[in-house]
Parts: sequence; structure tokens; C-alpha cells
Amino acid sequence: MQTRTNTSWNAALYEDKHSFVFKYGEDLISMLAPQAGERILDLGCGTGHLTHQISLTGARVTGIDSSASMIGKASVIFPDIDFRVMSATDFHFDESFDAIFSNAVLHWVLDKETAIDCITHHLRPGGRLVLEMGGKGNVEDIVVNTRKVLTRHGYYKNATTQLWYFPSLGEYTSLLEKKGFRINYASHYDRPTELQDTENGIKDWIRMFGNAFFKDIPQKDIDPVLEEIQESVRSTNYRNHKWYGNYKRLRIEAVKN
Repeated sequence: MQTRTNTSWNAALYEDKHSFVFKYGEDLISMLAPQAGERILDLGCGTGHLTHQISLTGARVTGIDSSASMIGKASVIFPDIDFRVMSATDFHFDESFDAIFSNAVLHWVLDKETAIDCITHHLRPGGRLVLEMGGKGNVEDIVVNTRKVLTRHGYYKNATTQLWYFPSLGEYTSLLEKKGFRINYASHYDRPTELQDTENGIKDWIRMFGNAFFKDIPQKDIDPVLEEIQESVRSTNYRNHKWYGNYKRLRIEAVKN
């Protein structure tokens, strides 16, 4: 996953408590419809679970991720797959791909137009792009309250940290169309996501995905701030004794003209 604004990735925590990221992406593979012999790139492959599922179809799949921790874990779990540490805005292959697949990655890429340029360059004419990413309003309650609590504690610079790019459907499809893609399918939908830890769900989520908000904050101060953030979203994110992330997703299938 690319351009993570100093986010530090913990592959073990990802596998242990945040496996929903790749599990929710499993049905995206059906939209990809990989065929035996096709050359496919999994852009932002994380620990490689979806890359592996694509490979089972007989496609020749390569997984890339900017996190060495994620790629290290993927290479151990699935040693027969080609995994490489590469950036979504600066990856290079000599051959073009029949398809590029990306699940829960492109909202991390703040330099979105450069990433789309790189994707376009590496797709053959008629090649397809299948992606899912955070859309406009994604986890907005968590983000807004994190900024408020950090500001209340005097961490003004941390509160302005920009971690994610959550575009509207029209915004992102327009970017793709400008680069020569034809949009075959696009959806912006709600996907409330149950978090595994029933006591610390929001705190764990922020530790995993939003740790860049806490850069240079003393460790002794982080836990109280996290506790305050979690309590501040209890009314919107806690129901039936479970914590939820109020996800809003973009899902797009496009073809390079």
C-alpha cells in the first residue's frame, strides 16, 4: 500500500485483527474474472491473500506493496508467488499487464494522478482495472473526532495530518476517464465493518491504520487520547456490543481504451 503519510505497518496486527481488509475483497476477484494465463498485477497486495486467490485461477500474478513488512509476510505465507516492494506511484515492469487489481489501497495514495499514470502505462490496450477503495465520507466520524481530541490535547500539527484521499465517485471516475479509461461499472456504497476486538475496536483500528496521527507524541499520552477518541464515537460506532467502522467504499471496473 502506497503513500502512507508516515503510517507504520504492523503485518502481524493486520493478520490478527484486521483480516477483514482482504476478506471483504474476495468478491472483488469475481469482478476481475481472472483467466488462466493472464498477466495480472495486484497493486497494494498487503500480505498476499488475494494475490494467492487470483493465482489459483491459473493467472500469472505479481503482487506489489510499498511496505517491506507486508511483502515479507506475504513471501513467507505464499513463497511461490512473485512479491516485490514497489510504490503505487513509481513501479516499473518491462511487460504490460492484462489486468490490474487493487483492493483497499488507492485511498492511501495522495498523489493519485501519478498513480493513475503508472497504472495506465502498465496496462495493455483493452486491459482492465478493477479496484475498491475508500470513498467520500469513509470513516468520517473516526477522522473528525480524532482531529478534535488531538486539538483538545494541544497536538495541533498532528490533528492536521492528511492520511487518506477519499474521493467521490464522480471525482475518481473523471480522473480515470481523463487518462483514457472507459468506466464499465462504478458504485459508491455503505459498508459498515465489524471490528474484531469488542472492547478496543476503535483504538486498535487507529493503531493499525491511523498511527501517523500520533507521530512524536509521548507513548504515555497516546493511550489516554485513544481512549477519549473511542468514547467520542461510541454513539455512532458501537451497537449490539460490537464496534464498527462506518466504511463507505468506491468500487470501479474500467477498461483502457
